[in-house]
Amino acid sequence: MLDVAGTTLSDADIRRIDHPNTGGIILFARHFQDRAQLVALTNAIREVREDILIAVDHEGGRVQRFRTDGFTILPAPGKLGALWDRDVLLATKTATAFGYVLAAELRACGIDMSFTPVLDLDYGHSKVIGDRALHSDSRVVTMLAKSLNHGLALAGMANCGKHFPGHGFASADSHVAMPVDDRSLDEILAADVKPYDWLGMSLASVIPAHVIYPQVDEKPAGFSRVWLQEILRGKLGFNGAIFSDDLSMEAARAGGTLTEAATAALTAGCDMVLICNQPDEAEKVLDRLTFTQTKASQTRLRRMRPRGRAWHWGKLMTQVEYQQALALVKSALG
Repeated sequence: MLDVAGTTLSDADIRRIDHPNTGGIILFARHFQDRAQLVALTNAIREVREDILIAVDHEGGRVQRFRTDGFTILPAPGKLGALWDRDVLLATKTATAFGYVLAAELRACGIDMSFTPVLDLDYGHSKVIGDRALHSDSRVVTMLAKSLNHGLALAGMANCGKHFPGHGFASADSHVAMPVDDRSLDEILAADVKPYDWLGMSLASVIPAHVIYPQVDEKPAGFSRVWLQEILRGKLGFNGAIFSDDLSMEAARAGGTLTEAATAALTAGCDMVLICNQPDEAEKVLDRLTFTQTKASQTRLRRMRPRGRAWHWGKLMTQVEYQQALALVKSALG
């Protein structure tokens, strides 16, 4: 999964999208001018490859790529956790509405999935996570995420829990450094990993953390067969798709090439690797990658495709369910 250069497709973009090793496109704020342009872009991508997966990081709060021309500016997910502490039932109901508004608006513009929800626990000292986390209690995170995932599903969108097994305890930002979490496996399993276990079949996909847990494995989780195969797939029985976090991030490089990083992540158990904000470098990986994807992996990724027809924006704005969900999010979360 890679991105495109601008707000319209260039010949180089079309060449990369059409490459047999390309499975997805991820969009960022720089790809958005207004809704009409965004719809034209996603339509143009599908004209090249109808089966491609178009994704975005759209969580609410600090991480929301499209914020103008009608898109609802969603509050940080942490506000759902704060609401839980005041009113459990209202919080779960609002989380479903939150997920529905998020997904319905994206799907109306041709986006297949958002990499959400964040399942990291809020330990209070990770600046990169912060209020992106739903709560500090793994039980609350699980229940809110399950409700949010229900809202996504009602709009036909799959979900993606991140960052397995948990990025909330490590203080460093993996975009610019290598975070380390020195806790024991038992400590991590007893807290951070619990949402991935308890969500069970309702969890469609996962992004592992660019974090090293030295008491478990010397490799970051996204490159670790211990974390992805033995624990996530084996111990937890997870059967969904695994997407790598962005391999362009500092914590993913480890001095090697992007092709080496992509091969290592796929070999460890990722189904699709992300290379963001470097389309030319991503093309080199596409050309050099020799990894053979299994049929099981292909099946897992096909399940990430959206379900049902998306509402056109104008009709969505008049849909009763959308209007009710939007009103609830605004009244409950401010």
